[in-house]
Amino acid sequence: MITLLCPVCRAALQNENTCLRCENGHSFDVARQGYVNLLPVEQKHSLHPGDTREMVAARRRFLSAGYYAPIAEAVCGLIKAYAPEATALLDVGCGEGYYTRAIADSLPDPERWGMDISKDAVRYCAGQDKQGHFFVGTASHLPFEDGSFSVLLSMFALTLPEEFARVLEPNGIFIQVLAGEDHLPALKSIIYPRLHYKEKVSHPELPGFRRIAEKTLEFSFELTNPEHVQDLLSMTPHVWRISKEGAEQLKRTQTLRDRAQVILNVFCKE
Repeated sequence: MITLLCPVCRAALQNENTCLRCENGHSFDVARQGYVNLLPVEQKHSLHPGDTREMVAARRRFLSAGYYAPIAEAVCGLIKAYAPEATALLDVGCGEGYYTRAIADSLPDPERWGMDISKDAVRYCAGQDKQGHFFVGTASHLPFEDGSFSVLLSMFALTLPEEFARVLEPNGIFIQVLAGEDHLPALKSIIYPRLHYKEKVSHPELPGFRRIAEKTLEFSFELTNPEHVQDLLSMTPHVWRISKEGAEQLKRTQTLRDRAQVILNVFCKE
């Protein structure tokens, strides 16, 4: 069983009824759903960081409809191929838990943990998966001892190689999932008056890691429910950048046929 560390003093946290407490007296309540909030005020960059309750609900509706099932299948396949004997997995930026649950259904053996900076996301995630371990936190201060995990997963989230390498065991696997340059072109063509392609680093070099595999996954999907069209926007960074005109244009969109382009990189800790 992996031990959580206090985010304030880094001492081990112990279970005490409905809270976690360290030897220095710092305590953190365990919520009814089973998760714990380990994000101190000094590590917050806003009052309510991460996805809002509405964004979590949108993500849940969209992913539950199966549009991104090929991505989940690809991730599970990579874990089976490169970490078949994994004992512990951490999903950094787990969101509402879609990919974490897909891994649990495909690979039931590893002890699984999920972390997100959004309390609304983690609350839902913990309520849906009673066998996993979930907490609110930040990727820059992972509350674990060195070498705790066999596999670390980052789905469209921040990559912090030094901290990720620290919590991985020797020869541990890090799976990084990124949006490709040609991801969701139809959505972009609706919400932006003109498209500006900015070159992305799809296969980065990460200190402390050696890239051992890379894969580009492309597939098309069709949204026939107008609510799912709006949900797709809520799942992307474009929701923070869209103009009023772009938002109005998308509201008038009843159906959408689009294409996903996803980059999957597999790294081994050196």
